[in-house]
Amino acid sequence: MTVRFGIIGTNWITDSFIQAAKQLEDFSLTAVYSRTKEKGESFAKKHGIANVFTDLKEMAESDCLDAVYIASPNSLHAEQSILFLTNKKHVLCEKAIASTVKELKEMISAAKENNVLLMEALKTTMLPNFQIVQTNLHKIGKVRRAFVSYCQYSSRYDAYKEGNVLNAFKPELSNGSLMDIGVYCIYPMVYLFGKPLSVKASSYLLETGVDGEGSIIMSYKDMDIIMMYSKITNSYIPSEIQGEEGNILLDQINTPQKVNIYYRNGEKEDVTQPQKEEAMYYEAKEFIELIKAGKVESAINSHEVSLAVMEIMEEARKQTGIIYPADSQ
Repeated sequence: MTVRFGIIGTNWITDSFIQAAKQLEDFSLTAVYSRTKEKGESFAKKHGIANVFTDLKEMAESDCLDAVYIASPNSLHAEQSILFLTNKKHVLCEKAIASTVKELKEMISAAKENNVLLMEALKTTMLPNFQIVQTNLHKIGKVRRAFVSYCQYSSRYDAYKEGNVLNAFKPELSNGSLMDIGVYCIYPMVYLFGKPLSVKASSYLLETGVDGEGSIIMSYKDMDIIMMYSKITNSYIPSEIQGEEGNILLDQINTPQKVNIYYRNGEKEDVTQPQKEEAMYYEAKEFIELIKAGKVESAINSHEVSLAVMEIMEEARKQTGIIYPADSQ
């Protein structure tokens, strides 16, 4: 069985997804949506796509695709996902999967009502070098703390400082550091440790109202997780899970390439796994395998994890004053 995909969005992330997914025999790219016919046709020519749409409803109703990969601005994720889900198309939606908890609940309901798959395209949890962390977690004893850092200076911030506000810093698109970068810190930790008892957040807000950088402390009964994320500075420090018997170090939380365990007795164990260069391969593989198996939810990027992450991000925004138009809908 080949899964026929449609693509929404013609940016670099869709190029990366296509390059990764094309390594899968069961992946077929049959449709693309763009607001302009010229851009859509140019993208279609580049990737050998037969069907170009400028009308989303027409695309959702078309029988030339089974599933859709959505990589539009965050503010459009819910509306577009629900349109395709109600037309019984499987949806792989880029992170952050929605703008609000309310939106995500509506998306999950639409998926369940139509018996189709909805999955958040968050690559980290699918990667061999993250899965190996979960496999080896027991070796470091009782976990007491985790420290997670993802700070990546955005090339769009230079334009912002010159007075040109690009999509990455627009609140009307539900963007900013938390939604774009912070989600990579929160999601893997919720997957490993579940939903926290409480959240404390701080952010530096830019003039547009989105956050340039921020930090979050997630507190559990017997441990805490400290997170730093930024689109206006870089960081080169690794992320770490601290246990009573040892520590697990990941070189980078979004796409871990090296994983080492440092035991309290002084020993070190390298548990790094071989991993494909195209990191999005693993989320595409999971999504396609679920469709072929008739499953409507991933056990890794589950609705429960996505919902908990969205609740954490919404609480962080409330505490720090990040407001999106979607909040009042």
